[in-house]
Amino acid sequence: MAVKKAKAIWKGTGKDGDGRLTSESGVLDNTAYSFKTRFENEKGTNPEELVAAAHAGCFAMALAFALQKAGLTPNSLEVDAAVSLDPDGGGFKVSKSALTLVADVPGVDQAAFDEIAKGAKEGCPISKLLNAEITLDATLKG
Repeated sequence: MAVKKAKAIWKGTGKDGDGRLTSESGVLDNTAYSFKTRFENEKGTNPEELVAAAHAGCFAMALAFALQKAGLTPNSLEVDAAVSLDPDGGGFKVSKSALTLVADVPGVDQAAFDEIAKGAKEGCPISKLLNAEITLDATLKG
């Protein structure tokens, strides 16, 4: 079992305050986040961007393992994830993560590729974590 950790420190009100994120690995090191980085495109990160990065990375790795299991080796898997934050009653919720994949995988036909990609989308641990609609637009090069 793997346990990964991160820490958030927030100071001030929700709208006027700001926070810092630090991850166990040091990739995030006192990284700024705030209302403005979340809702007004100010420089810094936000929880949805971090979820998008996690989902894109998790899906790419899950697909690489699934392709390997099928005897296939990808030349490249390029994954974008777009996470939607929508109003929900008096608050917000992550409603969707839209995955877009461009894959270069020699020796696979479209039908087999689509089935493998679908399984990876459903089996990815971050997909399982999200209580949101997850879509996949997959393109096989060649």
